[in-house]
Amino acid sequence: MHRWTSFAVDDETSAARWLREQQRGWEQGRRYAFAVEEVPPSGADGLPAGHVVLKDVALGTASAEVGYWTAAHARGRGIASRALNALTDWAFTTFAPTGLTRLELLHQAANTASCRVADKSHYPLTGIRPAQPPDYPQEGHVHVRHLAEGAGPPSAC
Repeated sequence: MHRWTSFAVDDETSAARWLREQQRGWEQGRRYAFAVEEVPPSGADGLPAGHVVLKDVALGTASAEVGYWTAAHARGRGIASRALNALTDWAFTTFAPTGLTRLELLHQAANTASCRVADKSHYPLTGIRPAQPPDYPQEGHVHVRHLAEGAGPPSAC
């Protein structure tokens, strides 16, 4: 995951800092992060499987960004796309009354797994973002889902 994320969590201190940032986002109403758990068939406590986030949310603003990551043990089973679809539904239900109509999903162009998740979640590829070091060191893909579109056909990355 280090290859694709901008916030490294390498130890307890950095993990605590990351968790505080997620909490601050909720408190400030600008970033809504959710843990993704994989619940075993036995119904026991869920296992951490990933994270989804709605970010850059502002009342009266039409656009926001979504993001996600999936733990290595949970990849390849549709967990990320199901979590992203749940987040998308929640975001539009919660924020459309205040103006939200568009969600952007950005990822590095070389991250083909994220392209597949975007397609499965009905976020068609709409553009290429050039590299802008240091914040965006590699070329990126821009996928967009509009409120009125809902689930449409997948696009090729």
